[in-house]
Amino acid sequence: MKQLRIAIILLSASLFIFSCGSKQNEAPKDLMIVKGTIEGLRKGTLYLQKIEDTLLVNVDSTLVQGIPKFEFQTPLDTAEVFYLYLDKEDGDSLNDRILFFGEKGTIEINTLLRTFESSAQITGSKNQELLQEFQSFSRKFNDQNLELVKGFYEAQAEGKTKKADSLEQKIDNLLKRRYLYTINFAANNTDENIAPYLALTQVYDANLSLLDSIAVKMTPEVSSSKYGKEFLKFLEERRNNELKN
Repeated sequence: MKQLRIAIILLSASLFIFSCGSKQNEAPKDLMIVKGTIEGLRKGTLYLQKIEDTLLVNVDSTLVQGIPKFEFQTPLDTAEVFYLYLDKEDGDSLNDRILFFGEKGTIEINTLLRTFESSAQITGSKNQELLQEFQSFSRKFNDQNLELVKGFYEAQAEGKTKKADSLEQKIDNLLKRRYLYTINFAANNTDENIAPYLALTQVYDANLSLLDSIAVKMTPEVSSSKYGKEFLKFLEERRNNELKN
């Protein structure tokens, strides 16, 4: 009987140890892991940053020495935009900050030292994939706009009024197209946090009815996210201001 009691105690202890070990090995569900490599980097400090109350703040940092690999782990409630900033200690801050959409889970960022931002390959985030798709189209709009603006000022300088007026109209039409494209893109992805993010950062001054077309389609999860709450609060404030005026 005594041996049986000892056996039960030992079995219970081993089960407890196994249980604790299993919990320690489990990755926390509300954690974002950002890891990757920066080819060519021998020494520098990497910062994980985000916007808080309109200020860019450091969330975490790590010193890279010799091996160009890095990893950050940070708690995360909902998907939001982060920045990976590299301080090479060379006094040049250009091309040293990568914007990416963070999510729970593992985000991998691999890039090159010489073209830190433009060479970045980012995986592990659905919102990041959508952001990159949007940015690809946005660059096309920006390129067209630059060409039109250049032609507009040249026409003005040469005194070609009709041509300048025509180009000005094309610039206005392109801006409207860009707004409608952004609205439609956000409205078609209201199950992801990129929808309220684009509404807040790209088309915040659009017609309220257009912005409402995004808000009414947002899923409950997105509506309760960081950007979802900010977007709904922004809409309410705009409605109140317009009613006063």
